[in-house]
Amino acid sequence: MLSTMQDIPLTIARIMQHGTTVHGTSEVVTWTGAAPRRAGYAEVGRRAAQLAHALRELGVHGDERVATLMWNNQEHLECYLAVPSMGAVLHTLNLRLPAGQLAWIANQAEDRVVVVDGTLVPLLAAVLPELKTVEHVVVTGPADTAPLEQPGKRIHRYEELLAGRPTGFDWPQDLDERSGAALCYTSGTTGDPKGVLYSHRSTYLHSLQICTAEGFGLGVTSRVLPVVPMFHVNAWGLPYAAMLSGASLVMPDRFLQPEHLARMIATERPTNAAAIPTIWTGLLHHLDEHPADLSSLREVVVGGSACPLPLMKAFQERYGTRILQAWGMTETSPLGSVAREPAGVEGEAAWAYRATQGRLPATVQVRLVGPDDTVVPNDGGTVGEIEVRGPWITGSYYGSDHRADPSGGGRFHDGWLRTGDIGSVSPDGYLRLTDRAKDVIKSGGEWISSVELENHLLGHPAVEDAAVIAVPDPKWGERPLALVVLRPDPATAPGEEHRLRALKDFLARHVARWQVPEHWAAVPAIPKTSTGKSDKKALRASHADAAVPLHTFR
Repeated sequence: MLSTMQDIPLTIARIMQHGTTVHGTSEVVTWTGAAPRRAGYAEVGRRAAQLAHALRELGVHGDERVATLMWNNQEHLECYLAVPSMGAVLHTLNLRLPAGQLAWIANQAEDRVVVVDGTLVPLLAAVLPELKTVEHVVVTGPADTAPLEQPGKRIHRYEELLAGRPTGFDWPQDLDERSGAALCYTSGTTGDPKGVLYSHRSTYLHSLQICTAEGFGLGVTSRVLPVVPMFHVNAWGLPYAAMLSGASLVMPDRFLQPEHLARMIATERPTNAAAIPTIWTGLLHHLDEHPADLSSLREVVVGGSACPLPLMKAFQERYGTRILQAWGMTETSPLGSVAREPAGVEGEAAWAYRATQGRLPATVQVRLVGPDDTVVPNDGGTVGEIEVRGPWITGSYYGSDHRADPSGGGRFHDGWLRTGDIGSVSPDGYLRLTDRAKDVIKSGGEWISSVELENHLLGHPAVEDAAVIAVPDPKWGERPLALVVLRPDPATAPGEEHRLRALKDFLARHVARWQVPEHWAAVPAIPKTSTGKSDKKALRASHADAAVPLHTFR
C-alpha cells in the first residue's frame, strides 16, 4: 500500500530558500581582524543567485564541479548555497594538503572552476599549471592576480563577476535528491585521498540531525562559531544546519589564533562553537594570561580526536562552557555520535558518559566486528572494529571514471562502512573508542590504547601536546613511545629528563603499569595532518630514522 504523502525532493535549494527568506534577518559575520563584515541571510541569498548566474555564464551546467579554496567567510557560504542549488557539485579543496595531493584531487574531480580567497593566491598559483580541467579562477577579496595568469586559465574578480547580475535565480525544482551535491576528500594520510560524494538528501537529513537536541541543538537564537574549516567535511555540516534553523554564523576567516578567537567570542557573543581539541587547548592557555568574556558560549562540540577530560572540566568550571565530544569522519558526513549524558545523570557519573564518544542517533546504526569478521555484542566491554550504516554514511568512494569504486580498499563490508576505529558500545548505545586500528599498540598479545595514554598526558599541566606511537620491541613485539611537547618552565625547573620521568610516574597512577611507556622523548612540536590530527605516520618515520633522541626508563 502506497502512502498518500507528497514526494518533495530534499535538496540544498530548499534549505537555502527557507533560510534566506524565513530567516532572512539572521546574519553571517565575517571576522577581519578589525571591524567584522556583516550580511543578513536575505542578502546572502541574493548574492548566491548572482553567483549562480555568473557560473552559468562561465559555462557551468549540469553536475560540473566548482571547487573552492577558501577560509570560513561569507563568500564561501555563498558558494555553499549557489553551487549545489543550481545543480552543480561543490568541491571544497583542503588548503592544508601538500601541493601534489591538491592537484591530484582537483584533477580526479575534474574541477571546471576554482573560487579562491585572495590570501591563498600563491598556494593556488603553485599548482594551477597541473590542474588540467580548470578553465576559470575566481578571486575573492583584494589580491595580486598576476601569478594566476597562465595559459588556458581565465581570471575573474568575484565582486566584478557578481555586479549587475539578477538577484533572483530559477533554481531547478526537479533535481534528484540522490544526486551529488558536495564532494569532500579524506586527508590521504595512507595512500591517495578518497572522494566522498554527498547527496542533496544525505545533506538535508544530516542538517536536520545537527539541529536536534540530541545533535548540536541549534535554533533561531543560536549564534554558531564554526572554527572547524569549511573545507573539512563541510564544517561538520554547520553552515547548512544554521541556514535550516535560522542560527546566525560567526565566521573566523583566517583568524584562528587564540587571541582572535578570544576577541571574537567576547564581541560577537556566539552561543555554540565547533573545532578540534587543540584549538580549545590553545585558547585555554591564552585565557590563563589574557582573560576574556566567554559567558555567551554555552556549548562547544569537539571532534577529530579524543578530547582530554581535564580540558572539558576546565572550560565548564572556569567559564560555564560545556565541551561535548562528537565522533565522525569524512565518510559519515561527519556526524556519527555526540556525548550527551542521559537524563537525570549528574556529577562524576555524567563525566563518565561525557568521556565517551557519545550515542549515535536512530538514523545511524552501529555494530562491532571482531578479527574474524563476526559481530560481537554491545555489552560495553567487548572490543571490536566499529562499523556503521545510515542515510548520510557513504557506501563507496568516488571513482576516477565518475562512478563509485565499490571496493574502497576493503572499507565496505556487507553494506556497512568499516571505520578503522577500535572500541566498544554499551547496551544503552554509547560508543567508546580505544584507538585507530592502525595505531593500537600490540604488546605481548594485549592491546594498549594510544588514545588513552595521550588523554592522560594532555591532562597534565606540564604538557602542551602529546602523541603515543608503537615501536618494535624484541620481547613484547611492540611497546609505546610517548612524545611530548613540554610547556615552558621557569629557569629553576628540573631538567628535561627529570620532567619526563615525572610524567612516567604520573601515568603509572592512571593506567596499568604494564601499559606505561618506557620510551620517552621531548619534541618541539607534534606534526599534524591536514585535518589537525597527530600525524603518526610522520612520527613513526622519524623514529625509524632515529631523528628523535629517546630517554628510556626501565
